[in-house]
Amino acid sequence: MFRRWLVHKERMAQVLTEATAEKAAQYAAHTERLEARVRVLERIATDRGADVAAEIEQLRDDRLN
Repeated sequence: MFRRWLVHKERMAQVLTEATAEKAAQYAAHTERLEARVRVLERIATDRGADVAAEIEQLRDDRLN
């Protein structure tokens, strides 16, 4: 009886670990996308020679795709 309970607890721990790893991967991907957007915005803000309107439209197009 104790062995069955222990096996059940181990399975539950494994499922929880897998779910946590999946969430972490999703958060990492989301953070990576946000960092890429911030880099673009920083470049737009600091590059005075760029056509800001075109850059903003490009960001909108990228967001929709």
